[in-house]
Amino acid sequence: MILCCGEALIDMLPRETGAGETAFAPYPGGAVFNTAIALGRLGAPTGFYSGISTDLFGEMLDGALASSNVDASLARRSNRPTTLAFVTLTEGQARYAFYDENTAGRMLTEADLPALPDAARALFFGGISLVVEPCGAAYKALMARAAPDRLTMIDPNIRPGFITDEARYRDRLAAMLAQADIVKISDEDLHWLMGGRDPAALDTGAALILITRGAEGVTAHMGGTVFDMPAHKAQVVDTVGAGDTFNAGLLAGLDRAGLLDKPALRAADPDALRPAIDLGMRAAAITVSRAGANPPWAQELT
Repeated sequence: MILCCGEALIDMLPRETGAGETAFAPYPGGAVFNTAIALGRLGAPTGFYSGISTDLFGEMLDGALASSNVDASLARRSNRPTTLAFVTLTEGQARYAFYDENTAGRMLTEADLPALPDAARALFFGGISLVVEPCGAAYKALMARAAPDRLTMIDPNIRPGFITDEARYRDRLAAMLAQADIVKISDEDLHWLMGGRDPAALDTGAALILITRGAEGVTAHMGGTVFDMPAHKAQVVDTVGAGDTFNAGLLAGLDRAGLLDKPALRAADPDALRPAIDLGMRAAAITVSRAGANPPWAQELT
């Protein structure tokens, strides 16, 4: 099982009423949630861990996970509210305004962490859940617990407007990046993290580092080997969930190839990773071709 650990929230997506008024419609979302949904749809055994509310929106999140074959039995339930993210789109690029105070997801603590089942062979982390307290500290502790003997992956998916304590956030990212077997980061996030420095300076000891560049494809760093893979062409409707879907395709591809394992991944030939990276890009191309975070099912990629 691939256990996705991080935020589940409601994206309030922009719509227009019949009277021409601006409106927002609620859709289950969150970077890590989206990755879990995409993994489940691709047929990989998938679990989800987060703080989920028992309110109306929490019920929506639970329903969406179940309908995409994601096991959320490890999630921590509470009567705190669900995080809301109001989304605006500019030329297809999403911008977010978060409402996250005292929510079920944010108030997750290290004391709430579950015992990891033996079936959880790999763990995925990222998103805004790494920014705020106390949940950020909880996810950092969970990764430290898992990293010695389970494959771990992180995608920071940085939202600068959500960061209030940059120094603490950078310290947390540095610690988690240093423990990860796989690091995926967009070129925009890399610029925020590294400034004008050479991307090679990101070397964290990870077995695989992937830098995504939107329509320009992906650059993979694997030890001393660097190679590029072109993106698949798509008619872009919006980019919501594109990177999250790529993460899922990559992990699902590694699972299919028998590489969802620390020693196996580090011993793999770079060419053995190309099909998994390509699956991520093909899945992301479908996601950007339709509105919202709506990842493809496995049969759409055959």
